[in-house]
Amino acid sequence: MTVGIVVVSHSRALADAAVALAREMAPADLRIEVAAGLDGGFGTDATAIATAVGVADTGDGAVVLMDLGSAVLSAELALDLLDDPDARDRVLLCPAPLVEGLVVAAVTAGGGAGREEVAAEAAAALTAKQEQLGTPAPAVPASAAPGAGEVVDGFTVTLPHGLHARPAAKLAALVRGLPGEVRIRNTTTGSGWAPAASLTRVAALAALQGHQVEVSASGDDARAALDAVLDLAGRGFDEEAPTEAAAPLPSGGPFPASPGVALGPKRTAAAAAVTVPDDPAADPETERADLDRALAAAGREITMARDATAREVGPAEAGVFDAHLLMLDDPDLLAATRAGIAAGASAARAWADASERAAADLAGVGDAYLAARAADVRAVGDQVLRALVGAPDAAVVADGVLVAADLTPAQAAALDPARVLGVVLAGGSPTAHAAILLRARGVPAVVGAGRDVLEVPDGTPVALDGATGEVVLDPEPGVAAAFRDRAAEQAERDREARSHATAPAVTRDGVAVLVGANAGSPADAAAAAAAGADLVGLVRTEFLFLDRPAAPDVDEQEAAYRAVAEAMGGKRITLRTLDVGGDKPLPYLPVAGEANPFLGLRGIRLAAAHPGLLADQLTAMVRVAHDVPVSVMFPMVSAVEELHAARQALDAAIERVGRGTPEGLQVGIMVEVPAAALKAAAFVPHVDFFSIGTNDLTQYALAAERGNPAVAGLADPLDPGVLRLVDAVCRAAGDGPLVAVCGEAAADPLAAELLVGLGVRELSVAPAAVPGTKQTVRDVDAAAAADRAERALTADGPAAVRAAGDPDR
Repeated sequence: MTVGIVVVSHSRALADAAVALAREMAPADLRIEVAAGLDGGFGTDATAIATAVGVADTGDGAVVLMDLGSAVLSAELALDLLDDPDARDRVLLCPAPLVEGLVVAAVTAGGGAGREEVAAEAAAALTAKQEQLGTPAPAVPASAAPGAGEVVDGFTVTLPHGLHARPAAKLAALVRGLPGEVRIRNTTTGSGWAPAASLTRVAALAALQGHQVEVSASGDDARAALDAVLDLAGRGFDEEAPTEAAAPLPSGGPFPASPGVALGPKRTAAAAAVTVPDDPAADPETERADLDRALAAAGREITMARDATAREVGPAEAGVFDAHLLMLDDPDLLAATRAGIAAGASAARAWADASERAAADLAGVGDAYLAARAADVRAVGDQVLRALVGAPDAAVVADGVLVAADLTPAQAAALDPARVLGVVLAGGSPTAHAAILLRARGVPAVVGAGRDVLEVPDGTPVALDGATGEVVLDPEPGVAAAFRDRAAEQAERDREARSHATAPAVTRDGVAVLVGANAGSPADAAAAAAAGADLVGLVRTEFLFLDRPAAPDVDEQEAAYRAVAEAMGGKRITLRTLDVGGDKPLPYLPVAGEANPFLGLRGIRLAAAHPGLLADQLTAMVRVAHDVPVSVMFPMVSAVEELHAARQALDAAIERVGRGTPEGLQVGIMVEVPAAALKAAAFVPHVDFFSIGTNDLTQYALAAERGNPAVAGLADPLDPGVLRLVDAVCRAAGDGPLVAVCGEAAADPLAAELLVGLGVRELSVAPAAVPGTKQTVRDVDAAAAADRAERALTADGPAAVRAAGDPDR
C-alpha cells in the first residue's frame, strides 16, 4: 500500500489537468482522488472531500493538497466529517502549491515514502523554480561535505532535458531503498550537497545535459550504494532514448518530390554533428556576449541565404528564411537560454538545451503544422551552435546524387544544380521547405526512401526519377542504360518545351488549355512572362502583408498589383484576397490561439472578421481592373453565404471607385474545402471560374496535413477520392464557369493529363514549370484522357492510378 493523494480545487478542469500532469511521472496504480468544483460552476464541498479521502486512504493515510481560500476551510471541515478517528489521524493537509506540490507528492508517494515525507517534499516544491529564477527560497539546511568513511564518484548528465522530475524521482526512489546516506551535488554550477532521496532538492540542482554531478555515499555498503546510483545514471535513468532528432519517415515512400531523371555516384550529405565542449563555463556576462555574437553571425548567414534564394529562385521560396530570422529573436527561446547561462551553463550548452527543448515541444504537440516546424527550429539551432563552438558550416557540396537523411532549407537553397545531379532523402516530405526549394532549382529529388539508403557506400551508382519516385541502387547495366535514355529524352523534351513556350497549349484533338503561373511578387510575374505563361493564375497577395508592423494602404496595394500586371504585359492576373489565419498569423492582425489553425479562422473567414482590411484590398483591385484584365478570387470559401458577403464587399468597392464595373472583371473562388467541391452547383450562378487548390483540398479530403512528414505519403493528389472531388466541380460547372487548378498537382504530367480529361481548362504552376506543362498538354489527346480519368475515379488508390497511366507498368 502507498499514501493516497486528494486534490481539492475550486475548478474541476484545473484539478483534472494537474492530475494528468502528475500521472505522467507517477505509477499508474497511485491513488489520486479529485474533489473539485460544484455542479455547474466553481467551488469546494466538504462532503465530496471527505468521500475522496475515504477512497484515497487505503491504510497508509492520505495527503490533501488545496488551491486557495475556502478550499482550505472545506478540507478542514471534511476531516471533522470522517467517522473514523484513526482515519482523521492518517490525513495531512498540505500547504504546498497545487500544481508543483501535486507533481512532487505523486512521485514521492509513488516511491514508497510515508505521508509526512510526501507532505514535506510537496511543501518544498517551489525550491527548484525559485532557484532557477533567482528568487530567494526558504532556507534549507545544507548537507555537510563528505567526511571520513564516505565514498565519492560522479557522472555526466546525458538526458536531453537534464535531471528533471522523472529521473529525479527514480533516483529518490532508488536511494530510499539503500542503506546509509546518499547525497549529490552539481559540480558544474558549484551547488551545495543535497540528499538524493529528496526529489525537490535534487530538482533544485538544475543539472542539465552535460553537467557534471558528484555522488557521495556513506554508511553500510556505501560502495554498493554508490555503484547502484552510478549504474542508474549510466542507463540514462531508464528514460526512453530520445527519438525527436530523427524525423519520422513518411508512410508509403519513396515518392516523388521534384521531377527529373538522374544517374550518378552516391555522395553523402552528412555534416559533422556539433559537439558541445565540456569546458567549464566562463562568467555569465562573457557567455551572454558569446551568445549575442553567435546570434548575429547566424542572422547574417540566414539573410545571405534569403537574398540569394530570392534572386535565384524567387521571393516566395525565400520566405522560409524570414521565419528562420524570427526564430533568432524568439523571446521564449532566448529567455530559456539566458536562464541556463545564469544557472552556470556555457552559452553553447544553454542554447543547445533550449533549442532542442523548443524543437521537441513542437514535435510533440497535437497540431501537425507546428510539429512539422520542429525541423526549422533544429536547423536554426544548429546554425547558432556552430557559430558558438566554431564548427564548420553545414553546407553540402557533391558531384553526383546526394543522399541524406534530410536537408535544411539553407542546404537545399545552396545546392549547385550543375554539381548535384539529383537528391535522395531517407525522410523528408514533398511539401517541406527543402523539397519546394529543390523543385524551384530544378534538381530531381525523391523523398521517403528509408534509412537503408544511408548505408550504401559512397560512389555506388544511384538512379532516380523524381517524377515517379523510383530509386534504384547500383542498377544493372540494362537498367542504368534505360535511365540514361530516359534522362536524354527528358532533356530533349525540355528543350522542345522551351522553344515553344510562348505558343498556346492545345491538345492533339484540339482542346485549348490555358497554362498560367502562380506568383508571389512582381518578380515572379516577370519570370512567368519570360516562361510563356498565358496569365497569372494565382497572385498570392500575402507578399504585401508579411514582415511589416501594419497592413499596406490602398495606394501601396494598387501599386504592387499594377507592377504584377505590367510584368505580364497586360495579360490577365488572378488576385487572390488575403489568405492568412491561425497558421500564418500577422503581427498586426491578432488571432486567438486555435487547436487546429487549418480548420479555423483563415482565408475569407478572417476577411469577414476584418471587413476594413478586405475593403481596402478590393478597392485596390478594382482600380487596377479598370486598366488590365483582373480576376478576383476568394480563398477558403465553404458556404454560399460567404461568397454572397464577399461579392457584396466587392460591389461596395466598385461603388467607392466610382467608375462602374470594370470591363473584363471576373469573380471566382478557390475550391479547397471538400464541401465546396461537393456542392459546387450551388456556387455556379455566382462565379465566373473555380480554381481548385489541390494542396489544401488533398489534405482536407485525406486528413493528412501536407507539411507533416509522418503522413506525407497519404497526402497524394492522385488519390481517387481527391480526383472525384475535382470531377464533381467539373461536372457542376459544365459549359459554364471555367475550372482551373492552381495546386502543385497541375505541374505533374500524369496529374495534368487526368485533370484535362476531367474537364479542367486552366493549369497554373510555378513559373519554371510553364513550358513543360504546356508541352504536356500538347501531348495529350483529351478524349483518351477523359477515358483514363474515368478509370482513375474507380481505382483503389493513387498507386493504381499511376500504374494505369503508365503503359510500361
